[in-house]
Amino acid sequence: MALARKGRTQRTIDYWPGFVDALSTLLLSIMFLLTVFVLGQFLLSREISGKDEVLTRLNSQINELTQLLALEKSGKQDLEDSLANLQASLSQSEGERSRLQALLDQGAGSTDVANQKIGRLGSELENEREISARAMSQIELLNQQIAALRNQIAAIEVALQASEAKDQASQTKIADLGRRLNVALAQRVQELNRYRSDFFGRLREILSDRENIRIVGDRFVFQSEVLFPSGGNELNPEGQAEMGKLASALLDLAKEIPAEINWVLRVDGHTDNVQLSGTGRYADNWELSSARATSVVKFLISKGVPADRLVAAGFGEYQPIAPGETPEARAQNRRIELKLTEK
Repeated sequence: MALARKGRTQRTIDYWPGFVDALSTLLLSIMFLLTVFVLGQFLLSREISGKDEVLTRLNSQINELTQLLALEKSGKQDLEDSLANLQASLSQSEGERSRLQALLDQGAGSTDVANQKIGRLGSELENEREISARAMSQIELLNQQIAALRNQIAAIEVALQASEAKDQASQTKIADLGRRLNVALAQRVQELNRYRSDFFGRLREILSDRENIRIVGDRFVFQSEVLFPSGGNELNPEGQAEMGKLASALLDLAKEIPAEINWVLRVDGHTDNVQLSGTGRYADNWELSSARATSVVKFLISKGVPADRLVAAGFGEYQPIAPGETPEARAQNRRIELKLTEK
């Protein structure tokens, strides 16, 4: 009997360690993926305030969880297949034992041999029952993990839907604010145009009726000869008189313009295309045009016009209004333009 037990022990196939290694490897992979998922969740919670970035990361998390769920299902299916094979082997072993037991009861064959086979089959059946029990435990654990993953995916989808709804509401609000802003700006422009028309109308009444002082579009244009000596930037007496009238009209208008309209009077200096020698006070037409515009602004400030309502700009010869090289065209291009506009 001792020899029979020894032979039976040696012939037993011990495939459990390999199966345990496979299960351990699968569980380690699952734990690693879960750890990655938890870290992803942490990072996601810190950056959920974004819009497009949040949507992208949430979609990425859902893809990862979906892949993890597929892996879990694959592992579960492998375990279920292994369990089915073990159960089939168990059934076969139990049938063999029953057959041998029946032969033993009928007195057929050797009693010792039959007992040895029955004992060996009993050990194998016990091992297979243990393996089956462990496999069932693993399957149950995987089912719980899969259920937890599904709950997490559902929560992320709810958060994603809430984020998309919030983003849609924000876009709607921004569009409405933009529309209202455009309406308000249009109203401001209309109001400023009305005051500009009043301003130009008053200038027509108070300034001398001269050909070299005229309105072009939305600008009041003074020919440089009315205000400055040739090549200079100091207002001559005639120019000071005309600018004094302008300052009075501007101060009267400023009292009527509502405070919420942020207006300025822009003074633009222009020259003709005759280049300066560079040896005089000004190196080029840029400096001359800027100096003339600044001179007008400073004079208006001296007459009481607030400095924050005035802007000086020099354009040199690069914004002509009359083409050609004739003396008449050049005279028209030498000018000071006044424009009432918004800041």
